[in-house]
Parts: sequence; structure tokens; C-alpha cells
Amino acid sequence: MEDSQNRAFLAKLFAAVSSIKAAYAELQIAQLPYDNDAVQSADQAVVDELKLISELKRRFMKNQIGSSPPHVTLLLAEIQEQQSLMRIYEITMKKMQDEIENRARKISFLKEDLRVIIQNNRGMERKMNASGPFSVLDGVRFSDSNPNDFIMVLSYALRSVRNFVRFFIREMERASWDIQAAANSIQPHINFSKRDHKAFAFESFVCGEIFCGFNDPNFSKIYQRRVFFFEQFKKLRSASLIQFLRQNPNSLFGKFLKSKYLQFVHPKMEFSFFGNLNQRKKVMSSGEYPETEFFKVFAEMSRRVWLLHCLAFSFEHEVGIFQVEKNSKFSEVYMESVDDDLFAPGTDGEFRVAFTVVPGFKFHCTVVQSQVYLFLSG
Repeated sequence: MEDSQNRAFLAKLFAAVSSIKAAYAELQIAQLPYDNDAVQSADQAVVDELKLISELKRRFMKNQIGSSPPHVTLLLAEIQEQQSLMRIYEITMKKMQDEIENRARKISFLKEDLRVIIQNNRGMERKMNASGPFSVLDGVRFSDSNPNDFIMVLSYALRSVRNFVRFFIREMERASWDIQAAANSIQPHINFSKRDHKAFAFESFVCGEIFCGFNDPNFSKIYQRRVFFFEQFKKLRSASLIQFLRQNPNSLFGKFLKSKYLQFVHPKMEFSFFGNLNQRKKVMSSGEYPETEFFKVFAEMSRRVWLLHCLAFSFEHEVGIFQVEKNSKFSEVYMESVDDDLFAPGTDGEFRVAFTVVPGFKFHCTVVQSQVYLFLSG
């Protein structure tokens, strides 16, 4: 009999503790948003349960734990315990529902922000593709430092880079290259989550080549260097490309284009694509440039990167370029992923960098994020 009374007493004590937990949970949820009546009700419930526990302690100290039949006390304690668990469950569900609604509102706001950004980007693209192909650059002015101009010209350059990458892949396919093997030779041991993601490997290769030496001005006097490079920017931004090259065969841009073409297009690659080395011979000879579509696309990409280079060195503050090391932990400050689908809800693990697709830039107080291909670690 004493044994059953002890069990009944403990069950009653545990039920009271569970009731305190439920009342405290109700007190917490009533704080935000603040509900005065709910706060007072939950507060009173906590006080009542504490008084009950105090009474149980007093009876225990005086060895007066017996009251109603033990089996009745056990049953009532179990009912009280289950009721408290139900209250805690309901409170947890309400908190989760509130959180879902808050996140849904945030998602709605973010979607609206995204819609505005996409709309603005489309407007910029329409300007870029307007009858005056370089009209978007006409608003760029000589300044100490203008991150907005730099980002705009970078986007302008990267559109041309991606256009060349698509053209480059088509030429490889026409020449019956093994695209998978070519991608693996650039970025080995990468498991691409989608078939078309192999293009990011080629984009990383093209960016690595075309941006190589980007932050080397080859000039010493700062202000003269700045004025010089902005004058170069103004001359080339609205000029006819081939006409400019013919009229200025020894210009800095002409030398840059020649160097980049010979560096990027290996003789074996050119022969595989075209069956001869005629383009290479023309580029190597002074004043002549090929009329092929491949060279035009490559030259347009080079022109836009050169414009970005000139703009960067017209700024007062030095522009640095950086690549993210393989296996680095993903940082939203310095990086953005080229694959947005990777951040799906419920994804567990840590994102790390497989390779850099587009380098990042740093100048003054501004960081232009590097574009990276990520993988899920662990």
C-alpha cells in the first residue's frame, strides 16, 4: 500500500511539473505579440502550480503523502500529464505556424524584390541591345571610384564571355570533341549536378585566360595613368571593332587582343576547328584580323574585358582581382553561386567551392562577389 501511495505521489508531482512547463510555454508565446490577458492567465497558472508543488513538499516533509486512493491519483495525474503535453504540442504547433507565416511573408517580399531586379535587368539589357550597341556605356563618367559603373561594365563583359563560351562549345561539338573529357581536363573530379553545368568549367577557363593580368596597369604616375585609361575607354566604347583594329594595329587593345588570342587558341585547337592556321597567321601579322564569326565573337569579348580593365584603372583606388581556392567554405560576402537550385529547402551539409567560374573584384570599400560552382560537403 505504501509503495502504491509513493508512486501516486510522484506521479502527481511530475504532473505538476509538466503543468508548469505548459504554463511557462503559454507565458512565452503570449509575449510576442504581447497579449496582456494571456500573459496574466499564464502567469497565474505558473503561480498555482508552484503553490501545488509547495503543498506537495509540505505533505512529503510531514509524511502525509496519502490522500485519495492511489489508483485514482495515478489516473488523474496521467490525465493531467497528457493534458499538459497536449498544451505544449498546441503551443509548439502555433509557434511553427507563426514562423511559417512569417517566412511566407519574407518570401513574398523577396519575390517582389526579385521581380523588380529582373525588371531592371531586362531594362538594362534592352538598353545594351538598343540600336546604339554601346549606348549603355555612354553614361560612364571619369570619377575617383564608381562601383555601379564598374558592376554595369562587368555585367556587360560577362554577357560577352558567356556568348563566346556557347560559341566555343558549339565549335568543339562540330569538331567532334569529347565535351565531357574537355570539361574534366579543365576541372577534374567534379560531379556536375546537371548536364549543362559543364559549361561552367569552360567559362572558368575562358575567364581565367581573359582576366589574367587584369590588375597590371604597366604605368607609374597615378593621375596620368587614370586619365590615360579613361581616354582608352572612351575611344573604344563606341568604335567599330574591326575598323578600330585596322586603324590602330599597334594600339594597346590591339596588342591585348593579339596576346589573348594566341594565348587562348592553341594551334592544335585552331586546326581542329577550321582545318588550317589561317586565323593565327593573320593575327600574328601586323594590321590584319580575321573576318570569321569565331574571331569576331572572341574579339568582342576581349573588347568588353579591355573596357572593364580601362575603367578599373581610371579609378583612384586600385582594383584587385581574386579567385576563390578550391574547397573553401562558401561565404555570401565574397561569393555567389552560379547554381541557385543548390540552396533547396531541407538541404543538409556545408557548401564548399569546387572551382571559381568568374573572379571577384575588390576596390576601396566595395567587394564584387566571385561567381563559384559549389558542392555539398558532409
